[in-house]
Amino acid sequence: MNKILYVVRHCKASGQEREASLTEEGQQQANELSEFLSEYPIKRIISSPYKRTVESILPYAEKVGIEIEKDERLGERLLSPSNQSNWLELLEQSFQDLSFTLEGGESSQDAINRVKSLIEELVEVPEEHIALISHGNLATLLLKIFDEVYGFDEWKAMSNPDVYMIQLKSDGREVRRIWR
Repeated sequence: MNKILYVVRHCKASGQEREASLTEEGQQQANELSEFLSEYPIKRIISSPYKRTVESILPYAEKVGIEIEKDERLGERLLSPSNQSNWLELLEQSFQDLSFTLEGGESSQDAINRVKSLIEELVEVPEEHIALISHGNLATLLLKIFDEVYGFDEWKAMSNPDVYMIQLKSDGREVRRIWR
């Protein structure tokens, strides 16, 4: 087996809500992302259905003629349905204790299980190069599935956009950041 997953964090957006668009800067970043991804033989694109993720990959998808598949399993992780003044501390706690959850929110473990079900399906498909477009929090948890080192500090260090490559081989796997 040889499969490469490109985990892409969306470009700069105007907000966190589901329908938040990219900013003007984010639109420019999406064009830069399109040029960057053109170096890779991606055959399938699966995105969170959130507007900012779809807009981030749209220039590339149009350029190469690949349909964007939308999958809720790549959607933003909801830490809490209400605003939390100490959200950053709570987010850090959720990376340290994967079962930690706030009322109405999703634990890190639940988010991992959600995205893991997608990964398990993708291991079985014929396409070898697949781009997954998501959000910083979920992307970090997705990377954690393949390398335990990923956590709160790695989330904080991510840029908008960002791109990581997960290479799955019969004899192991490798995770590395490829965005410039």
